Amino acid sequence: MEGPGAGTGGEVLILGIETSCDETAAALVDGGEIRSNVVSSQAELHARFGGVVPEVASRHHLELVLPVVQEALGRASLDDLEAIAVTQGPGLIGALLVGLSAAKALAWSRGLPLVPVDHLQGHVASLYLGPEPLEPPFTCLLASGGHTLLLDVQERGAFTVLGTTLDDAAGEAFDKGARLLGLGYPGGAEIDRLAREGDPEAFAFPVARVPGLDFSFSGVKTALLYAVRDLDGGRGQSQGQSQGQSQGQSLDALAGRRADLAASYQRAIVRALADRVHEAVERTGAERIAIVGGVAANSELRAALPEAVAPPLELCTDNAAMIASAARYAEAILPPGYLALDAYAQAV
Repeated sequence: MEGPGAGTGGEVLILGIETSCDETAAALVDGGEIRSNVVSSQAELHARFGGVVPEVASRHHLELVLPVVQEALGRASLDDLEAIAVTQGPGLIGALLVGLSAAKALAWSRGLPLVPVDHLQGHVASLYLGPEPLEPPFTCLLASGGHTLLLDVQERGAFTVLGTTLDDAAGEAFDKGARLLGLGYPGGAEIDRLAREGDPEAFAFPVARVPGLDFSFSGVKTALLYAVRDLDGGRGQSQGQSQGQSQGQSLDALAGRRADLAASYQRAIVRALADRVHEAVERTGAERIAIVGGVAANSELRAALPEAVAPPLELCTDNAAMIASAARYAEAILPPGYLALDAYAQAV
């Protein structure tokens, strides 16, 4: 069933909720205008572990989701809303279920339609917000911590996948590389910062060439690992030695080379992304390019694709405004049809 304005891009007031990973987010979107966009990040909480711990993330979503919704509503009330949108997947299943349960309860309490949104559609829909929304058709690179996709977007609310990663996502490769270099979490921002001090030509890291328009980042990650070991005198991790001890010794030996490693590693990842985008444009004949997702905030990627349209930095990382934006072009479910709705961890 379709709710008011859902699937039509109509000017309706939608509350969006996003809890797919480690950001608890809520936003109010009226048509293409963002009235509020609240994000409570758990990045500092998970930094000590070098990545997101799913159980910890879920527990903190439980604590944060209602306060974040209340802050997003501001002076508005649930009675002012015409629909509630929520991320259904993909993502961490426990985290998703927190947001989905909250959205169901809020929608049911007011008899509102609920719009389940695919997280990937949400990233693309971040381009449809603001005073100058991007109009399809366009070729879109979606690069984040969990996904790397090349998309052919012919209309709002739908896309065709042209290529995907065969192993690690680009954001995941940045995070793993940051751990090898002893940097903080989230790794992408740390590598971007450090790379500005280094020489991107200092190390020749590989750019994988796989069939079609797909990506592969496992090779460049392994090359970085070997480079770190070589700078450590080739010792690597000896038998009976903990990973933490081995990494600590390596980092002492790295000394002033980390900036060069970061710059060269980032250059290889960005080159792989940019080259594939240009290949996709040649094949499809698209006249417009867009980049979305957390990696779209990377300064070198933006410089490598100056012709690409990108959302503001605050809309690149996970947020609820993009979820509410996507809901304008998705099917709404009227009560009580959404009560049995479930989350999904993998892209469908």
